[in-house]
Amino acid sequence: MQNAKRDVIAAIATAPGRGGVGIVRISGANLSTFPFQISGINPIPRHAHFVKFLDDTGEIIDEGILLYFPGPHSFTGEDVIELQGHGGPIVLNMLLVRCLQLGARLAEPGEFTLRAYLNDKLDLAQAESVADLIDASSEQAVKSAMRSLTGEFSNQIEILVAGLIDLRMLVEATLDFPEEEIEFLQSAKAFDRLANICQQVSQVEQSAKQGSLLRDGISVVLIGQPNVGKSSLLNRLAGEEVAIVSAVAGTTRDTVRETIQINGVPIHIVDTAGLRDTEDEVELIGIQRTWRAIEQASLALLLVDAKHGVTSVEDTIIAKLPANLPLYTLHNKIDLECPEKLAGDIYVSAKLGTGIAELKSLLLSVAGWQTEMSSVFLARERHLNAIRLAKHHLECAIEVQANSLELLAEDLRLAQFALASISGGFSADDLLGEIFSRFCIGK
Repeated sequence: MQNAKRDVIAAIATAPGRGGVGIVRISGANLSTFPFQISGINPIPRHAHFVKFLDDTGEIIDEGILLYFPGPHSFTGEDVIELQGHGGPIVLNMLLVRCLQLGARLAEPGEFTLRAYLNDKLDLAQAESVADLIDASSEQAVKSAMRSLTGEFSNQIEILVAGLIDLRMLVEATLDFPEEEIEFLQSAKAFDRLANICQQVSQVEQSAKQGSLLRDGISVVLIGQPNVGKSSLLNRLAGEEVAIVSAVAGTTRDTVRETIQINGVPIHIVDTAGLRDTEDEVELIGIQRTWRAIEQASLALLLVDAKHGVTSVEDTIIAKLPANLPLYTLHNKIDLECPEKLAGDIYVSAKLGTGIAELKSLLLSVAGWQTEMSSVFLARERHLNAIRLAKHHLECAIEVQANSLELLAEDLRLAQFALASISGGFSADDLLGEIFSRFCIGK
């Protein structure tokens, strides 16, 4: 991947479909003659030119804006040209074909951002935040993605890595002078600095967890007997009729999925077929899918009718649930029945909306969401894994400390490598390929 071709690439950079404006983006080395071939002008760098886009016979394909950004002062670090024409799929394809006739090739997914990374215009965490910004599902997610894109996340990681490098130099220097090693480290306050770095990593981990919630959210599965109001609750949470509701038990035969936003956190709600003994072949398939949804969920809400509460049927359901799956009992239909409330259970009326605000607060609490947003940046699972690994090695280093300087030095090295992998300092080629292949074409 580091030896990626530096030939000319081109792609339609706007979303498929019709629109007022569409963009074709080109990147490569020495594109200074490219604008003249497609428009008949030699553009001034970083100026917008209204031109006619021409085919190979000189016939007009479209007219629009041409922008030329000579490298290295461009998004990719190479020469970049943007053709901004009318946003019809046919005209954009004609412009793209013209670029291919002039020697460009179709860009691969994420290749423009990959080139920006390889040309040191972005580090790996910033490059990933480009995709996160595009895919952001809430205003809070957009703001957090921008914090990552502008380098706030990377800056925190770089500070920690620099601190570890400095600490490693102190520790490894003492290995050459064993008779003075402990006194030297103590006078340099090396162990205090180690504890401080470990504390800072814990703080970054907390922010990353919040960012991961904003990006990925949690999956909540609604389970229970037929006709206890699971579909009604889904509709109430979604704010629209996304599931069929009827008085006939067993109406829901398949899983119904809907994502809602609570304070910007995506909550993926899965309504399921009622769990009961049945000989109906179609309903049995739905019940099997219910159990598969349960296996993939972050949290289960067991709905019961407030009239009878938890019965032996619910006890049987609970006994079959995965041992590590968080479970909350939700008493529905309190508009019809006012039971004596049990500590830890939830009481709602999906029909009237009573208790829904409290349920949403509970979902955020269980997810681990905190209201402070100023330091949250979007984080991926690989970021969290790297931070956790670094924290583990730092905790091992604290435990070892002066008892074995060789082990201390090794744990510091491993912690540094783990953190540096976030920004791409020690990333393998296959990791880069996996990350950038998830981008859309033209980005």
